[in-house]
Amino acid sequence: MTAGEILEAARAAGVRLSAAESCTGGMIMAALTDIPGSSDVVDRGFVTYSNDAKIEMLGVYSDTLERYGAVSEQVAAEMATGALSRSKAGIAIAVTGIAGPGGSEFKPEGRVCFGLATPLGTQTETIEFGAIGRAEVRAATVAHALHLIAQVLQP
Repeated sequence: MTAGEILEAARAAGVRLSAAESCTGGMIMAALTDIPGSSDVVDRGFVTYSNDAKIEMLGVYSDTLERYGAVSEQVAAEMATGALSRSKAGIAIAVTGIAGPGGSEFKPEGRVCFGLATPLGTQTETIEFGAIGRAEVRAATVAHALHLIAQVLQP
């Protein structure tokens, strides 16, 4: 599903969208708001690059960050639920990852954790895109985030 098709499906379902973005820095919201007329579907986006922003804007627990690190499914889940509760959206997507360059043996470049929250609950997953380059990891992250939203909207 393209960004335009996601907007149409959300519009038909009467659902608004929000995003909490770390490694993509607002690119998911940009992909959706590039489409004319998106304002009736897109509610808001949170760019929470720093841990402080995750805590202050989304309610991520500092204990979660300390225990699991910013790039974890636990943090992605808290980001998504925070974005859902702090918006008028019915679907909130969250991403946190290591776009590169860099990483470690425990958290390699290209690892991205996704969280998707709806009123029915929150799901998470981790994708290893690999060391394919910063721009490529970010683009792949946006594409996968849109795919996750589309899955929720498909009948």
